[in-house]
Amino acid sequence: MDHLTLPAPAKLNLFLHITGRRADGYHQLQTLFQLLDYGDQLHFRLRPDDTLQLTPALPGVADADNLILRAARLLRPWARGPAGADINLDKRLPMGGGIGGGSSDAATTLVALNRLWDCRLTRAELQHLGLQLGADVPVFVGAETAWAEGVGEVLKPVALAPRWFLVLCPQCHVSTKEIFSHKGLTRDTAAITVAAFLREGGHNDCQPLVERLYPAVANALAWLSRFTDNALLTGTGACIFAAFANRQEAEHVLAQAPSDLPGFVAQGINRSPLYELASNGAEYAPPKNTTGA
Repeated sequence: MDHLTLPAPAKLNLFLHITGRRADGYHQLQTLFQLLDYGDQLHFRLRPDDTLQLTPALPGVADADNLILRAARLLRPWARGPAGADINLDKRLPMGGGIGGGSSDAATTLVALNRLWDCRLTRAELQHLGLQLGADVPVFVGAETAWAEGVGEVLKPVALAPRWFLVLCPQCHVSTKEIFSHKGLTRDTAAITVAAFLREGGHNDCQPLVERLYPAVANALAWLSRFTDNALLTGTGACIFAAFANRQEAEHVLAQAPSDLPGFVAQGINRSPLYELASNGAEYAPPKNTTGA
């Protein structure tokens, strides 16, 4: 096998409770990561040398900061031959949206090159590597919808009933660092269980602060709340979402969104096809039942 085309799915935080702060500054949290059948797509092709070539370049992101290239370089010591690749990125997920675009791209890169470079690392070993790139990377390497604790790396797969989600993307870039370092962030929410969340629901501790600092997010939430009572911020934002019983309902609301509030409709999935595709070398094609705007 000398090439792979693999998905890098989006995620939603169905809730996000911050339960404390560690001595090293990292936050203890609880969340439920819901994977979606919508995301970026990456094409990998082996090179006979050690060159890493990524196209197209991401505007405003230096190579040293690009999570795809950082993931590839992190994996290089385990390569059993030339550690080079041509990587092409079909970018669909907005940067700074809280839906995991960069982290998912990094995870897919680790899985793909682990296969192409014959590194032979286990999924758990790849998750450990991925944590060095970001707290959200391990869930994407795991490729399963999961309950998360710790800083987001303690994962327990959870099977959820299928639902459709409308995701809207306010045209602003929310700084995760700014939100998690802000003195106004709630950091003492009581811990809950999976059963308690499934029974009673939860909230996003970042949402009140993000709404206050980013009016575009507050306006988007107010607009979406006209159609549903479950509009919520995902992660630190800027994207917001709501669940619907079927695709038609979600698309009906999307069709009414203001022109400056793009979005997409996607189905929640409990398992990404990432490993199945990486193992058999099949080409990934985005599902036809997903619409974007």
